Amino acid sequence: MKQETVVDADVEENFGSCLTSLLDDGKIESHRYYLARRTMLEMLKDRGFAVPSCEIEVSLQEFRSKYGEMPDADDLRISALHKDDPSIKVLVIFCAPSIVKVNVIRAIATQIVNKDSLSRLILVVQNKITNQALKAVDLFSFKVEIFQITDLLVNITRHELKPKHQVLTDEEKEDLLKKYSITEKQLPRMSEKDAIACYYGLEKGQVVKVTYSGELTQLHVTYRCVW
Repeated sequence: MKQETVVDADVEENFGSCLTSLLDDGKIESHRYYLARRTMLEMLKDRGFAVPSCEIEVSLQEFRSKYGEMPDADDLRISALHKDDPSIKVLVIFCAPSIVKVNVIRAIATQIVNKDSLSRLILVVQNKITNQALKAVDLFSFKVEIFQITDLLVNITRHELKPKHQVLTDEEKEDLLKKYSITEKQLPRMSEKDAIACYYGLEKGQVVKVTYSGELTQLHVTYRCVW
């Protein structure tokens, strides 16, 4: 019985050490920003933008050393060019925790230099955005996407149970339709607001190849068209 007690004590001590090593003593704000920025970098890379792996692999400790425990949202901006077409440029701006009003959008508009060279703007917000602010967003000459920071704390495409998604090129889409003698309207649909569609920045008419695999489901492929 004494030997069993010693073993249990050792197990409890080791278990406690493991839990202690997982505790995060830093600020919640910096952790949220860290996770959201990492997911955004992964998203951009999956969309074909030139994002160095070293930026994605930055640890939480390294992030806090660079941006602090209470990061300034303006310091977290990301700018990237598409690998296949450097003329395609994306800018990611993290907004402050307050409600995004029209004056915030106007301020962002004045801060963006070389607007003509920008293809897409992504805003990461932490609060609601007013209707007037949304109307101001529509006035931009380039595509604007809006993500809530809470939707970026986990990369949904990295979940082991999530099927693999591959965005088809226009040529691959045409080959698919010709192969099965169908139109895009005959393909299963995916909403433009679907989480996967938002992740890849898909627009209406684009087709995604979805590959399912796992112990419960045999390997099979389907295609979905964004509507």
